[in-house]
Amino acid sequence: MEFYYAPFSCAFAAHVLLEDAEAKYTSKRIDLKKGDQRSSEFLKVNPKGRVPALITEKGILTETPSILLYICQTHPEKNLAPTDPYELAEAQAFNMYLSSTVHVGHSHKHRGQRWTDDEHALASLTSRVKDNMTDYAEFIEENYIQGPWVLGENYSMCDPYLALVTRWFNDDGVDMSKFPLISSHNERFHKRSNVIKVNELHQ
Repeated sequence: MEFYYAPFSCAFAAHVLLEDAEAKYTSKRIDLKKGDQRSSEFLKVNPKGRVPALITEKGILTETPSILLYICQTHPEKNLAPTDPYELAEAQAFNMYLSSTVHVGHSHKHRGQRWTDDEHALASLTSRVKDNMTDYAEFIEENYIQGPWVLGENYSMCDPYLALVTRWFNDDGVDMSKFPLISSHNERFHKRSNVIKVNELHQ
């Protein structure tokens, strides 16, 4: 497999999970500031011009929830996702909430031009980011984290994704002292050796 990532991007979650799974892969770093994501070479990999992207023997996968689940299901011995259908659906619901709601809310801060080119509308989107992200953190704290990991006692594909989102919470000015479960999860997560390794690659 070949994994395309960019530092400080949402590719971080899948990158950690590849290490957790002890997957056989090579990684290719994309420099978003230089515009590598718009190069003809990369657009052949992902026409969306975004990371992550994972080249597999059957084709190319994009979108974080899809890649996370694929890693889990191709490395079942690592127990990184529930095997019970309902529990797996719950795990997917969590990851999809992060992808469809939290990620979009965070994007309003830096990529509001995806939705509008009106300066007043852009300013309005940006002004709402901190409050919206605080609401999302509150929802996760109260409804999702079973502890010590997202799904309970077992570390899973949900945990690197939450850690990624927690970084966004901090970047967006969310007062994390109000969310002890998320903060405790983040501290525990960043002590893992695989996370330390990936963090170094994303500098």
